[in-house]
Order: sequence, then C-alpha cells, then structure tokens
Amino acid sequence: MKVLVIGSGPIVIGQAAEFDYAGTQACKSLKEEGHEVVLINSNPATIMTDPGVADALYIEPLNVDFCERVIARERPDALLPTLGGQTGLNLATQLSDAGILEKYNVRVLGTPLSAIKEAEDRESFRALMRKIKEPVPESWIIQTEAELEAVLDVVPYPCIIRPAYTLGGTGGGIANTREDLWETGRKGLKLSMRSQIMVERSLLGWKEVEYEVMRDSKGTCITVCNMENLDPMGVHTGDSIVVAPSQTLSDLEYHMLRTASLKIIQSLGIEGGCNVQLAFNPESFDYYIIEVNPRVSRSSALASKATGYPIARVAAKIAVGKTLDEIENQVTGTTKACFEPALDYCVVKIPRWPFDKFATGDRSLFTQMKATGEVMAIDRSFEAALMKALRGLEVKQKDLRHPKFREMDDAPLRNAIQKPTDERLWALAEGLRRGWTVDEVNRLSRVDKWFLRKIKTLLDIEFRLVAARNSDGQTEDLAALIEEAFLLGFPSPTLASIFGITLEHRRQRTQGVEVTGSSDFGLRALVEIERQKVMPVFKMVDTCAGEFESRTPYYYGTFEQEDDAVLA
Repeated sequence: MKVLVIGSGPIVIGQAAEFDYAGTQACKSLKEEGHEVVLINSNPATIMTDPGVADALYIEPLNVDFCERVIARERPDALLPTLGGQTGLNLATQLSDAGILEKYNVRVLGTPLSAIKEAEDRESFRALMRKIKEPVPESWIIQTEAELEAVLDVVPYPCIIRPAYTLGGTGGGIANTREDLWETGRKGLKLSMRSQIMVERSLLGWKEVEYEVMRDSKGTCITVCNMENLDPMGVHTGDSIVVAPSQTLSDLEYHMLRTASLKIIQSLGIEGGCNVQLAFNPESFDYYIIEVNPRVSRSSALASKATGYPIARVAAKIAVGKTLDEIENQVTGTTKACFEPALDYCVVKIPRWPFDKFATGDRSLFTQMKATGEVMAIDRSFEAALMKALRGLEVKQKDLRHPKFREMDDAPLRNAIQKPTDERLWALAEGLRRGWTVDEVNRLSRVDKWFLRKIKTLLDIEFRLVAARNSDGQTEDLAALIEEAFLLGFPSPTLASIFGITLEHRRQRTQGVEVTGSSDFGLRALVEIERQKVMPVFKMVDTCAGEFESRTPYYYGTFEQEDDAVLA
C-alpha cells in the first residue's frame, strides 16, 4: 500500500519540532510494515525530510493545490493525516471538503475525518460531551461578528476565547472586558479555518491535567501517560511547566479523570493517539473537559520520551490495521503495546521561550502559546528533575536564584507571582525565600501547594548552605550537607557559587596546584565538592518500571547508590 503522510511545515512560534519527531517515527513505522511512503512537507530543516525517511519526498507548500498535484502524480492508496500536527489535520480536512480524496480514491487511515471534525468543531464536540454526560464549561459558539456582538453583554467576565481548527491557541485569549472580547473574538474568527470560535466561562486557577490515550480499531484503550501542569488554568499547556506523572491528584481523582478520558476516546471512535485536556477544581471533585486533540499532539512527544512508549510509531501501525495486542513493545521486546507504561521516576518539562531574541516582546502568558521549544528532565524526585530542567534551558539562571527578583520590592514581586510570565518560577522562589508562607504564595499564584512545598524544600537546602558558609562550616556536617544537596539536584557550580568558590579556584584544584584567594572554609568546601562529584549512576526508562526484562531501554543520570546500567 502507498501511503501519503503530510508533515507539519516550518518551525514557528507555537509549533516547534515535536511534530517532526512524530512524523519521522510514523514514516519508519509504516516502512517496517512494508508500505511505500510518500511525504509532503515544506520544511527542509528537519530529519523528517532527509532522504531515506520516505520513499518519495516532496518539499512543497502545504496547501490544497500542491497536495492535489502530489496525489495526482503518486496516486497513493491512503492518507495519514494525524501525525503532522494541526497543519496536517487541517489540510486533510480541506482535501476532503474539496472532493480531492474522493476524486483520486484516497482513503483516510486511522481516525476517520468524521471523528476529527467532531472533536475539532466546537459545537459538535460540546454536543457529544453532553450526550455522553461529560461536563463542559458553559460556552457560546460564535461564527459571525453579529453573533459575537450579541453576546458581549451576556457572557461572564473574564472569559476564554478558543478558535476552532487552530494550533497553539492561535487567535485565542482571555477577555476581561467586553472590549477585549470584541477585539480578540474578531481576530479568532479570521484565523479559524471555519470562522468559528467558542467563548467559554473562565476556569482560571483550576488545575490543568492531560491524559495521553491510545485506541485501536477493536476498541482497546490504554492511557500512555497522565501529566499535570504546574501552572493553573489560564496558561496554554505548551507554555506551562508540566510534570509527569501527576503529583497532586489522589488515587480517586486520578482514576475519575482517567475514566472520563477513555470514555471520550471511545465515543469519538479515535484510532491511534489522542490527547484529552481537563480542568480540575482543587477545592472539590468538579472537573470539566476542556478540549480533545484527535491526533498525535505536542504532548505526545513529551509523553513518548517520558515513558519510552513510542506513541507515533504505535499510532501509525494502528492506522494500517494492527491492534494494540499485536504490536510489540519495542523497548522490552517481550510485552505488547496494550500494556500501560509504568513510571518509577519524575519528569519535568519547562518551555523555552524566544524572549532572549525578542527582548521587547510581551512576556505575559495566556491561552495563546509563545514558546518555541522545551526541555525535559528525568530524575528520582520532582526537586531533582526541576533543577536538572532549569540547567537544560540554556539561560543565565542555572538554579532558583534570579537577581532581577532578588532586587525587587515586595509589591512588584507580588505582581510578578500573580501574573503568569516566562520568569514566574523564579518569582515564586523569591517569595518563599523572603519567608512568605506557602498559603500566601498559593493565593497569589494558584500554583498547587504541593509544588510550592517542594520548591521550599530546595530553598531550605539553599538556606543551610548559606548558613554553613557564614559560619565557616560550624553549623552542621559539611560532607553530609553537600551530599544531601547533590541528591536534591544542586549541581556543583551552584554549590561553588554559594560557597564563594570561583572558576579559577576550581581550575587550580583540577590542575593540582595550590588554590589561592580562597578562605580556609572555601577550600574545604571545594575539596568536599570535588570528592563527592562523582559520575552519576544511571537509571532505566523501560516502560514497565523494571517488571520485565528490557531489550532497548534508555537511561538518565542521577546521584544514587544503585546503578541500572548493564555494561557489555
């Protein structure tokens, strides 16, 4: 069978390279099954458009005219639209509406277009949720400026604007006044492929939780991973710090939301991967379904790397007719894809924003995504994973200290904690560093108290390190303190900075010459850091938390006693 795969196009703000990752996996997966792959993508700067990934490659604009010419020339038997992000999904819908797929007898693989339209069209999705008795926020479907004007004095403020058929929240936003709603709503209508927006009741401050789910043609469903945003509702999930698996949900809450996610994917008839986003009230058991992405999404790439479960690869095999119990787990080599992954570690994702390149840009975050990438860190605890992710951002701040917030007065700092920006994590830390209570910072930010207590744990270590420096190490055992700091994710450069050890001191120590310009305590601290700064042990990511033997796991480094790495 010859299969046409639509890529995601260029990297833009709101859409980075995560869909190229998924599309490349899909192309390889289809070729493993013996199918011929035709790829159309307008982006030459991706591994997806490398020779060998597809049998026939077209680097052409992703529009209906060029796509029809490729179809007329290659005559594919089928089209796989759900692995190129919103770009691929929208183009497949346009090809169907234009009658091109029917004209050339091209069938759609995987999730049917009817299911895609039901999930993407705001009115249809809302009707389906009510039919299956899943709660959705009070909302209004708008398709014209006249309809928008009619609801300006009806909707409660603040409210959320969500355009249909757009990626990364493009055209959407938060409206605090009727003027905001009029301006943002008109823009959303223009940017929506169907000139349709949904204005819904605000759930600002609620928790945002995602479930990455898989379903095959026989109705077998699994949840690959659930993820929880550190930032509350009101910030696009692509701009949020995300933790996997969820840390603040009870077992009852976890399974309640999991059941709802599986119920939705069954009712839509999805075949492949699907992302369900939910809002959960931290003060009760109330929840709402926010939206469903009936495709491999941005979060799918994160879930794949976090669990070791290759979502795009499995989704491609489901699309060509395989079921979950027939697809081998590539990591273990002994289990099947119908086994839900288990995680015995914590994953933290922090977005990477381009504000270093756009210095005058508005740093505030809301429902329209601004990030152009992200970093992901894996470790044994949330604290260690957070510290590792901060170092991976490649920004000046390598830990929770930020001079900008250290020099702020209390009033502007409170505003920085309250208003979501790309730097709010450092503002949260500074507020706790000043002795503000977890309850007070929670009221300002709506960030869950569990996360704030974990940040405070890191700050407590920082306080003890500073106290040890100020007392020349008389307050507690220096070796034990440094070991504890290492285990919680403090890197040696941060420890050296706190103890007043410069790069030149470390260079002298490495070269074996006398360390000059350092106090006796600084020298003792440097010796202790260098003594304990050993190569980390490696722990396994194998989809099954060590329950089964794994053929091709991958590893992450951490400071611990037991090493999972098997040397040849």
